[in-house]
Amino acid sequence: MSRIALRCFLLLAGMACWQGAHAQVHRCTAADGTQVFTDRNCADIGASNRLPPPAALGNTRNARAAICQRDTTRLAEALAAALQSGDANHIAALYDWAGMGTASANPVLDQLLRITTRRLVDVQPLHAASTPDAGAAAMPAGAVIGLRVEQVLADGRTPAHTTFGLHRRLGCWWLHL
Repeated sequence: MSRIALRCFLLLAGMACWQGAHAQVHRCTAADGTQVFTDRNCADIGASNRLPPPAALGNTRNARAAICQRDTTRLAEALAAALQSGDANHIAALYDWAGMGTASANPVLDQLLRITTRRLVDVQPLHAASTPDAGAAAMPAGAVIGLRVEQVLADGRTPAHTTFGLHRRLGCWWLHL
């Protein structure tokens, strides 16, 4: 009988320990919108139980769709928005990095960083000129072949220009320097 009582006691003690160790995990949203996982109540850490809107959670399919620009007008608009954000990562998302190694990519990223420090004036499309003797590889006259970024330097007076070339890959338009 004592053996059975000991087994029951150990079983009950084990269940009590397991219940105590099994804490509920709360998914909270901090004031800055980041997700926080905690065993405490959200209010105890200054967060809320509400989840941020789906766009803030980072839907990868929508993020890819937003990056893939199907026409050059949308690419120009996306570039202008990226420049206004002042974040080189937004411009880098529009850049075609395919086949580029680290040694080649670092100077490009440095240039994108410099571009983001300037105030945006305009993004203008560059069109192909009509060249009758250019051969079959020539772009049709009027086709957009690049984007020219008009900016001013920190002094607010000195103009700065950057020209991005364009090319199509995987059904999307991409920037390149």
